[in-house]
Amino acid sequence: MAEQIQDILKAGLEKGGSDIFLIPGSPVCLKQGGQVSPITQERIMPDASAELIRQIYELARRDMDTLEACGDDDFSFSVKGLGRFRCNAYKQRSSLAAVLRIVTFGLPDSESMHIPQAVMDLHRTKNGMILVTGPAGSGKTTTLACLIDQINNQKSGHIITIEDPIEYIHSHQKSLVSQREIELDTKSYAAALRAALRQTPDVILLGEMRDFETIQTALTAAETGQLLLSTLHTVGAAKTIDRIVDVFPANQQGQVRVQLSMVLRAVVSQQLLPVIGGGLEPAFEIMIVNPAIQNMIREGKIHQMDNVIYAGAEAGMRTMDNDILRLFKEGKITKETALTYAVSPENLERRLR
Repeated sequence: MAEQIQDILKAGLEKGGSDIFLIPGSPVCLKQGGQVSPITQERIMPDASAELIRQIYELARRDMDTLEACGDDDFSFSVKGLGRFRCNAYKQRSSLAAVLRIVTFGLPDSESMHIPQAVMDLHRTKNGMILVTGPAGSGKTTTLACLIDQINNQKSGHIITIEDPIEYIHSHQKSLVSQREIELDTKSYAAALRAALRQTPDVILLGEMRDFETIQTALTAAETGQLLLSTLHTVGAAKTIDRIVDVFPANQQGQVRVQLSMVLRAVVSQQLLPVIGGGLEPAFEIMIVNPAIQNMIREGKIHQMDNVIYAGAEAGMRTMDNDILRLFKEGKITKETALTYAVSPENLERRLR
Protein backbone atom coordinates (compact mmCIF):
# COMPACT_ATOMS: atom_id res chain seq x y z
CA MET A 1 0.00 0.00 0.00
CA ALA A 2 1.46 3.32 -1.11
CA GLU A 3 -0.38 5.60 1.35
CA GLN A 4 1.60 7.07 4.22
CA ILE A 5 -0.19 8.15 7.38
CA GLN A 6 0.74 11.84 6.97
CA ASP A 7 -0.86 11.88 3.49
CA ILE A 8 -4.04 10.37 4.95
CA LEU A 9 -4.13 12.87 7.84
CA LYS A 10 -3.62 15.75 5.40
CA ALA A 11 -6.43 14.49 3.14
CA GLY A 12 -8.78 14.23 6.11
CA LEU A 13 -8.02 17.80 7.16
CA GLU A 14 -8.35 19.22 3.65
CA LYS A 15 -11.76 17.60 3.22
CA GLY A 16 -12.96 19.04 6.53
CA GLY A 17 -13.65 15.65 8.12
CA SER A 18 -14.08 14.87 11.80
CA ASP A 19 -12.83 11.25 12.00
CA ILE A 20 -10.57 8.97 9.96
CA PHE A 21 -11.14 5.19 10.00
CA LEU A 22 -8.31 2.69 9.38
CA ILE A 23 -10.05 -0.69 9.40
CA PRO A 24 -8.63 -3.73 7.54
CA GLY A 25 -10.74 -4.95 4.62
CA SER A 26 -12.10 -1.45 3.89
CA PRO A 27 -10.68 1.63 2.16
CA VAL A 28 -9.49 4.39 4.48
CA CYS A 29 -12.72 6.25 5.33
CA LEU A 30 -13.56 9.77 6.49
CA LYS A 31 -16.54 10.92 8.55
CA GLN A 32 -17.77 14.25 7.24
CA GLY A 33 -21.05 15.90 8.24
CA GLY A 34 -22.22 12.69 9.88
CA GLN A 35 -21.59 10.57 6.73
CA VAL A 36 -18.76 8.04 6.29
CA SER A 37 -17.17 7.72 2.83
CA PRO A 38 -13.90 6.29 1.42
CA ILE A 39 -10.90 8.54 0.74
CA THR A 40 -8.69 5.84 -0.79
CA GLN A 41 -9.58 3.60 -3.74
CA GLU A 42 -8.06 0.34 -2.60
CA ARG A 43 -8.88 -1.55 0.57
CA ILE A 44 -6.25 -1.72 3.28
CA MET A 45 -5.24 -5.22 4.25
CA PRO A 46 -4.09 -6.21 7.77
CA ASP A 47 -0.35 -5.76 6.98
CA ALA A 48 -0.95 -2.27 5.53
CA SER A 49 -3.18 -1.32 8.47
CA ALA A 50 -0.53 -2.46 10.95
CA GLU A 51 2.12 -0.40 9.11
CA LEU A 52 -0.06 2.76 9.16
CA ILE A 53 -0.71 2.32 12.88
CA ARG A 54 3.03 1.78 13.49
CA GLN A 55 3.60 5.13 11.74
CA ILE A 56 1.01 6.78 14.03
CA TYR A 57 2.90 5.52 17.09
CA GLU A 58 6.14 6.88 15.64
CA LEU A 59 4.54 10.32 15.16
CA ALA A 60 3.19 10.17 18.73
CA ARG A 61 6.60 9.02 20.07
CA ARG A 62 4.73 6.31 21.95
CA ASP A 63 5.42 2.59 22.29
CA MET A 64 2.81 -0.01 21.39
CA ASP A 65 2.99 -1.94 24.67
CA THR A 66 -0.48 -0.87 25.89
CA LEU A 67 -2.07 -1.79 22.55
CA GLU A 68 -0.37 -5.19 22.53
CA ALA A 69 -1.20 -5.94 26.17
CA CYS A 70 -4.74 -4.55 26.45
CA GLY A 71 -6.09 -4.73 22.90
CA ASP A 72 -6.81 -1.00 22.69
CA ASP A 73 -5.03 2.29 23.39
CA ASP A 74 -6.24 5.91 23.53
CA PHE A 75 -3.88 8.87 23.10
CA SER A 76 -3.41 12.15 21.25
CA PHE A 77 -0.54 13.54 19.18
CA SER A 78 0.40 16.57 17.07
CA VAL A 79 1.79 16.79 13.55
CA LYS A 80 3.66 20.00 12.80
CA GLY A 81 1.84 22.09 10.22
CA LEU A 82 -1.26 19.87 10.26
CA GLY A 83 -3.02 19.63 13.61
CA ARG A 84 -3.76 17.47 16.62
CA PHE A 85 -5.32 14.04 16.44
CA ARG A 86 -6.94 11.82 19.05
CA CYS A 87 -6.28 8.16 18.27
CA ASN A 88 -8.00 5.04 19.51
CA ALA A 89 -6.03 2.06 18.21
CA TYR A 90 -7.47 -1.41 18.79
CA LYS A 91 -7.32 -5.07 17.80
CA GLN A 92 -10.18 -6.60 15.81
CA ARG A 93 -10.30 -10.04 14.21
CA SER A 94 -6.61 -10.46 15.09
CA SER A 95 -5.61 -7.36 13.11
CA LEU A 96 -4.93 -3.73 14.06
CA ALA A 97 -7.40 -0.90 13.41
CA ALA A 98 -7.67 2.74 14.48
CA VAL A 99 -10.08 5.67 14.55
CA LEU A 100 -8.55 9.16 14.53
CA ARG A 101 -10.48 12.23 15.69
CA ILE A 102 -9.25 15.39 13.91
CA VAL A 103 -8.57 18.39 16.17
CA THR A 104 -7.16 21.30 14.16
CA PHE A 105 -4.50 23.57 15.65
CA GLY A 106 -5.96 26.59 17.40
CA LEU A 107 -9.06 26.82 19.51
CA PRO A 108 -12.64 26.59 18.19
CA ASP A 109 -14.69 29.73 17.62
CA SER A 110 -17.95 29.69 19.59
CA GLU A 111 -19.89 31.64 16.94
CA SER A 112 -18.90 29.40 14.04
CA MET A 113 -19.76 26.39 16.24
CA HIS A 114 -23.23 27.90 16.92
CA ILE A 115 -22.76 27.80 20.69
CA PRO A 116 -25.46 30.05 22.24
CA GLN A 117 -24.41 33.23 24.04
CA ALA A 118 -26.19 31.97 27.18
CA VAL A 119 -23.69 29.10 27.28
CA MET A 120 -20.68 31.36 26.72
CA ASP A 121 -21.92 33.72 29.47
CA LEU A 122 -21.31 30.88 31.96
CA HIS A 123 -17.60 31.85 31.91
CA ARG A 124 -18.57 34.52 34.47
CA THR A 125 -19.49 31.86 37.04
CA LYS A 126 -17.15 32.19 40.04
CA ASN A 127 -17.51 28.80 41.73
CA GLY A 128 -19.54 25.59 41.88
CA MET A 129 -20.12 23.07 39.11
CA ILE A 130 -21.07 23.44 35.44
CA LEU A 131 -21.84 20.26 33.50
CA VAL A 132 -21.83 19.88 29.71
CA THR A 133 -23.63 16.68 28.74
CA GLY A 134 -24.63 14.73 25.65
CA PRO A 135 -23.87 11.55 23.71
CA ALA A 136 -20.37 10.73 22.47
CA GLY A 137 -19.32 12.95 19.56
CA SER A 138 -21.86 15.70 20.32
CA GLY A 139 -19.28 18.49 20.74
CA LYS A 140 -18.97 18.60 24.54
CA THR A 141 -15.17 18.95 24.40
CA THR A 142 -15.48 21.82 21.91
CA THR A 143 -17.98 23.70 24.11
CA LEU A 144 -15.74 23.28 27.16
CA ALA A 145 -12.67 24.42 25.18
CA CYS A 146 -14.54 27.61 24.20
CA LEU A 147 -15.51 28.27 27.84
CA ILE A 148 -11.97 27.66 29.11
CA ASP A 149 -10.58 29.95 26.41
CA GLN A 150 -13.02 32.70 27.45
CA ILE A 151 -12.03 32.34 31.12
CA ASN A 152 -8.34 32.25 30.17
CA ASN A 153 -8.65 35.52 28.24
CA GLN A 154 -10.69 37.40 30.85
CA LYS A 155 -9.67 36.22 34.32
CA SER A 156 -6.41 36.04 36.22
CA GLY A 157 -5.90 32.72 37.99
CA HIS A 158 -4.82 29.09 37.63
CA ILE A 159 -6.75 26.76 35.31
CA ILE A 160 -6.10 23.02 35.61
CA THR A 161 -7.44 20.65 32.95
CA ILE A 162 -7.52 16.87 33.48
CA GLU A 163 -8.19 15.09 30.19
CA ASP A 164 -8.07 11.66 28.54
CA PRO A 165 -6.43 12.54 26.20
CA ILE A 166 -5.69 16.28 25.80
CA GLU A 167 -7.35 17.55 22.61
CA TYR A 168 -7.14 21.36 22.56
CA ILE A 169 -3.95 23.11 23.68
CA HIS A 170 -4.46 26.28 25.77
CA SER A 171 -1.60 28.79 26.05
CA HIS A 172 -1.13 31.03 29.09
CA GLN A 173 -3.15 34.24 28.67
CA LYS A 174 -4.52 36.15 31.69
CA SER A 175 -4.55 32.82 33.50
CA LEU A 176 -1.88 30.18 33.94
CA VAL A 177 -2.99 26.86 32.40
CA SER A 178 -1.81 23.41 33.54
CA GLN A 179 -2.99 20.56 31.30
CA ARG A 180 -2.68 16.99 32.59
CA GLU A 181 -3.31 13.85 30.55
CA ILE A 182 -4.46 10.57 32.12
CA GLU A 183 -1.70 7.90 32.08
CA LEU A 184 0.88 10.29 30.62
CA ASP A 185 0.86 12.82 33.50
CA THR A 186 -1.33 11.22 36.17
CA LYS A 187 -2.81 7.83 37.10
CA SER A 188 -6.55 8.59 37.00
CA TYR A 189 -9.19 11.33 37.02
CA ALA A 190 -9.81 10.88 40.75
CA ALA A 191 -6.08 10.96 41.64
CA ALA A 192 -5.48 14.07 39.49
CA LEU A 193 -8.54 15.80 40.95
CA ARG A 194 -7.38 15.16 44.52
CA ALA A 195 -3.94 16.52 43.61
CA ALA A 196 -5.50 19.56 41.87
CA LEU A 197 -7.01 20.70 45.16
CA ARG A 198 -3.44 21.20 46.43
CA GLN A 199 -2.34 23.11 43.31
CA THR A 200 -4.23 26.35 44.08
CA PRO A 201 -6.71 26.13 41.19
CA ASP A 202 -9.34 28.72 40.37
CA VAL A 203 -10.88 26.60 37.61
CA ILE A 204 -10.73 22.83 37.13
CA LEU A 205 -11.76 21.16 33.88
CA LEU A 206 -12.45 17.48 34.47
CA GLY A 207 -12.72 15.66 31.14
CA GLU A 208 -15.40 13.23 32.30
CA MET A 209 -17.17 12.19 35.52
CA ARG A 210 -17.15 8.49 34.76
CA ASP A 211 -17.29 6.66 38.11
CA PHE A 212 -18.33 6.90 41.76
CA GLU A 213 -14.93 8.00 43.09
CA THR A 214 -14.51 10.77 40.49
CA ILE A 215 -18.07 12.09 40.98
CA GLN A 216 -17.66 12.08 44.77
CA THR A 217 -14.32 13.95 44.56
CA ALA A 218 -15.76 16.41 41.99
CA LEU A 219 -18.66 17.33 44.31
CA THR A 220 -16.18 17.94 47.14
CA ALA A 221 -13.97 20.06 44.85
CA ALA A 222 -16.96 22.15 43.76
CA GLU A 223 -17.78 22.82 47.41
CA THR A 224 -14.34 24.24 48.21
CA GLY A 225 -14.62 27.46 46.20
CA GLN A 226 -13.29 26.52 42.75
CA LEU A 227 -15.24 26.49 39.51
CA LEU A 228 -15.39 22.90 38.23
CA LEU A 229 -16.45 22.06 34.66
CA SER A 230 -17.05 18.49 33.55
CA THR A 231 -19.05 16.21 31.24
CA LEU A 232 -21.47 13.29 31.43
CA HIS A 233 -22.94 11.09 28.68
CA THR A 234 -26.54 12.09 29.44
CA VAL A 235 -29.12 14.12 27.50
CA GLY A 236 -31.12 16.63 29.53
CA ALA A 237 -30.71 18.19 32.97
CA ALA A 238 -33.13 15.79 34.68
CA LYS A 239 -31.29 12.65 33.48
CA THR A 240 -27.96 14.26 34.42
CA ILE A 241 -29.02 14.82 38.02
CA ASP A 242 -30.54 11.33 38.26
CA ARG A 243 -27.29 9.84 36.91
CA ILE A 244 -25.17 11.59 39.55
CA VAL A 245 -27.50 10.72 42.45
CA ASP A 246 -27.93 7.08 41.33
CA VAL A 247 -24.16 6.49 41.47
CA PHE A 248 -24.36 6.73 45.27
CA PRO A 249 -25.75 4.10 47.69
CA ALA A 250 -29.42 4.61 48.62
CA ASN A 251 -28.57 5.75 52.18
CA GLN A 252 -26.38 8.60 50.82
CA GLN A 253 -28.65 9.87 48.05
CA GLY A 254 -30.56 12.37 50.21
CA GLN A 255 -27.30 14.02 51.30
CA VAL A 256 -25.97 14.02 47.72
CA ARG A 257 -29.13 15.80 46.50
CA VAL A 258 -28.57 18.51 49.13
CA GLN A 259 -24.88 18.77 48.16
CA LEU A 260 -25.70 18.93 44.44
CA SER A 261 -28.38 21.59 44.95
CA MET A 262 -25.76 23.80 46.62
CA VAL A 263 -22.90 23.39 44.12
CA LEU A 264 -24.59 22.96 40.72
CA ARG A 265 -24.70 26.20 38.71
CA ALA A 266 -25.79 25.02 35.23
CA VAL A 267 -26.33 21.97 33.02
CA VAL A 268 -25.83 22.36 29.26
CA SER A 269 -26.95 19.39 27.14
CA GLN A 270 -26.18 19.17 23.44
CA GLN A 271 -26.76 16.95 20.43
CA LEU A 272 -25.53 17.23 16.83
CA LEU A 273 -28.38 16.89 14.30
CA PRO A 274 -27.94 16.14 10.57
CA VAL A 275 -29.19 19.12 8.55
CA ILE A 276 -30.88 19.21 5.15
CA GLY A 277 -28.23 19.30 2.42
CA GLY A 278 -25.50 17.79 4.60
CA GLY A 279 -23.59 18.82 7.70
CA LEU A 280 -24.48 18.94 11.38
CA GLU A 281 -26.09 21.58 13.60
CA PRO A 282 -26.09 21.57 17.42
CA ALA A 283 -29.26 21.67 19.51
CA PHE A 284 -28.92 22.76 23.15
CA GLU A 285 -30.77 22.48 26.42
CA ILE A 286 -29.64 25.07 28.96
CA MET A 287 -30.61 24.91 32.63
CA ILE A 288 -29.39 27.69 34.93
CA VAL A 289 -29.83 26.70 38.56
CA ASN A 290 -32.15 29.12 40.38
CA PRO A 291 -33.85 28.78 43.80
CA ALA A 292 -36.80 26.84 42.32
CA ILE A 293 -34.48 24.27 40.70
CA GLN A 294 -32.37 24.07 43.88
CA ASN A 295 -35.49 23.07 45.81
CA MET A 296 -36.47 20.47 43.19
CA ILE A 297 -33.00 18.88 43.29
CA ARG A 298 -33.02 18.87 47.10
CA GLU A 299 -36.51 17.34 47.32
CA GLY A 300 -36.01 14.86 44.44
CA LYS A 301 -38.72 16.48 42.28
CA ILE A 302 -36.55 16.23 39.17
CA HIS A 303 -39.51 15.60 36.84
CA GLN A 304 -40.77 19.15 37.51
CA MET A 305 -37.58 20.87 36.27
CA ASP A 306 -38.60 20.94 32.60
CA ASN A 307 -41.43 23.36 33.45
CA VAL A 308 -38.95 25.77 35.10
CA ILE A 309 -36.53 25.48 32.16
CA TYR A 310 -39.40 26.09 29.71
CA ALA A 311 -40.46 29.21 31.62
CA GLY A 312 -36.90 30.50 32.04
CA ALA A 313 -36.26 31.79 28.51
CA GLU A 314 -35.54 35.31 29.75
CA ALA A 315 -32.77 33.98 31.97
CA GLY A 316 -31.18 32.20 28.97
CA MET A 317 -32.75 28.79 29.60
CA ARG A 318 -34.12 26.56 26.85
CA THR A 319 -35.39 23.00 26.56
CA MET A 320 -33.89 20.53 24.09
CA ASP A 321 -37.21 20.02 22.30
CA ASN A 322 -37.74 23.79 21.94
CA ASP A 323 -34.33 24.12 20.32
CA ILE A 324 -35.03 21.19 17.99
CA LEU A 325 -38.36 22.86 17.10
CA ARG A 326 -36.43 26.07 16.32
CA LEU A 327 -34.14 24.20 13.91
CA PHE A 328 -37.19 22.67 12.20
CA LYS A 329 -38.95 26.04 11.85
CA GLU A 330 -35.77 27.54 10.38
CA GLY A 331 -35.86 24.84 7.70
CA LYS A 332 -32.57 23.31 8.79
CA ILE A 333 -33.80 19.81 9.73
CA THR A 334 -36.56 17.47 8.60
CA LYS A 335 -39.55 16.44 10.71
CA GLU A 336 -38.11 12.91 10.92
CA THR A 337 -34.83 14.25 12.30
CA ALA A 338 -36.67 16.43 14.82
CA LEU A 339 -38.67 13.48 16.14
CA THR A 340 -35.63 11.15 16.19
CA TYR A 341 -33.61 13.48 18.44
CA ALA A 342 -36.49 14.81 20.57
CA VAL A 343 -36.56 14.11 24.31
CA SER A 344 -40.36 13.76 24.12
CA PRO A 345 -41.25 12.79 20.51
CA GLU A 346 -45.00 12.56 21.24
CA ASN A 347 -45.19 16.12 22.59
CA LEU A 348 -43.00 17.49 19.81
CA GLU A 349 -45.09 15.77 17.13
CA ARG A 350 -48.23 17.52 18.44
CA ARG A 351 -46.40 20.87 18.24
CA LEU A 352 -45.15 20.14 14.71
CA ARG A 353 -48.72 19.74 13.52
